[in-house]
Amino acid sequence: MKIGPVVHSTLARSVAERLLKLIADGSIKPGAKMPSERELMDKLQVARSTVREALQTLAAVNVVEIRPGIGTFVNANAKELIPHAQRALQAAKEAPPAAPRAPGNGPGRIQLAGLAPLPPAPEKPVHIPNLKKDRLATFDLISWWERDKVQAARVMVVGAGALGNEVLKNLALMGVGNLFIVDFDTIEAANLSRSVLFRADDNGQKKAEVAARRVRELNPDVHVQYFHGDVNTALGLGVFRRMDAIIGCLDNREARLSINRFAYRLNKPWVDGAIQELFGLVRVFVPGQGACYECTLTEQARREMSLRYSCPLLARQNILLGKVPTTPTISGIVGGLQAQEALKLIHQMPVNAGQVTHVNGLTNEFHTTAYTPAEDCESHWVYGDITELADRKASTTTVAEMLRLARDALGAEASLELDQEIVLGLECHRCETNTEVFKPISQVSYNDGLCPGCGELRQVHMTHFVAGDEPFLSRTLLGMGIPPLHIVRARNESEYRFFELTGDLPDTLHWSHFEGGARSPRAARVRLHARPQIRLGQVLPDEPVAPPLPRPRIVVH
Repeated sequence: MKIGPVVHSTLARSVAERLLKLIADGSIKPGAKMPSERELMDKLQVARSTVREALQTLAAVNVVEIRPGIGTFVNANAKELIPHAQRALQAAKEAPPAAPRAPGNGPGRIQLAGLAPLPPAPEKPVHIPNLKKDRLATFDLISWWERDKVQAARVMVVGAGALGNEVLKNLALMGVGNLFIVDFDTIEAANLSRSVLFRADDNGQKKAEVAARRVRELNPDVHVQYFHGDVNTALGLGVFRRMDAIIGCLDNREARLSINRFAYRLNKPWVDGAIQELFGLVRVFVPGQGACYECTLTEQARREMSLRYSCPLLARQNILLGKVPTTPTISGIVGGLQAQEALKLIHQMPVNAGQVTHVNGLTNEFHTTAYTPAEDCESHWVYGDITELADRKASTTTVAEMLRLARDALGAEASLELDQEIVLGLECHRCETNTEVFKPISQVSYNDGLCPGCGELRQVHMTHFVAGDEPFLSRTLLGMGIPPLHIVRARNESEYRFFELTGDLPDTLHWSHFEGGARSPRAARVRLHARPQIRLGQVLPDEPVAPPLPRPRIVVH
């Protein structure tokens, strides 16, 4: 007796046929957005996976278009394609069932609506790991894992607080080879409840330094370097240029905006994370792929930033207006997602660039939405070719020398554009005085702006251009606020040129903190700023010591 296969329609095909009828009778109009998955689930009384499979089926015959993070839209010519779609569904009904397929990660796996499949894993040789000696052994069992890429990766983590601790812990455990840690704050007792890398004895120490030390203790194979300073003004763009990924673990918009602009200029991806109480978010920004961080700023956020910067000197002291209340649980979740996104960037895997994943710890819900790119966004500028000046350092090159190099390349009318304002002078209208300053605004405090005569706040005169007639041309670039390994911007009327102070590279980016102790050959290269040299002169003869003066007598009546 010959028994043939039973021909039957799956539930997903039935849903697809029902949706085609709704499009045909005009209930769902061509060009319109389809009802949400939740609404379709409620009306059709089916599971989300069935709705997604049905939509995927209709997308395969071009009846609908799935836009990840936005929704599903009916194509304008959908009614013309309905007969073709019905024939395709009928053919699928009559086709014999496919033979069972062995589970795996290769082609043929189900692709959910709105989700891009992982790229096929490269052929990896069969390797039996040594679980007793190799700390990364189990990672080699992951199909897409490439140990060489992970160990060679260079990742910058900006912010070593609650989020930064979780990110650094995860990156160190995964064996990311080079970690650059940035923070300007010090440890206090309140950090201990949320920061896995800090201890009670660390109170008062630099967060970046302690985090770097603990990362080395966690995984001695990881090379670390820390930077205690302000990421907005004190870190050269050449450092960002040499990173494979940047992770922001910050609590203020100013620093996020700076990282966004630096990363975009150098065509580098960065991962942003934020937490508050039981809520958090994660987003990846890749230049040229969707929105950037500045695109996401609302008008209200821009107004708040403008108010905080209405007085430039006071703004320097108001970067942190308050502490954000968080829990170690939400920082663990968001920090884990950030580290995972960085790992995907290292492996060139697809990421949802320009989208945000919200984490609601109160209801345990995740949802992802897409930002809309702003066409006139000021951050959307990628630097062109960068000229490396191997013999130039910020601590030894003067402003005049840098301007001369720029004019050799761009002509006699070229000028320099600085990344932060230079305070030229402070003018008091009441006392009719004008005090020359010639310092970057990051080195001028609010109290410096107060007039010593009358106590009034003086008017600040600033510039960020160097045209050649300034009185500070003889000063070094470092003295004018340009950090080591920075990329200096020059322009004429028609083009820009970019010059990197590559002579600072050996001292600025070395990845050797806490390696080999104080006597190691690279220990002397840890400092980021040049220190003055001290020379001992001739020994002076001892001078006779005068006898002590008699102590006065005190008589109490």
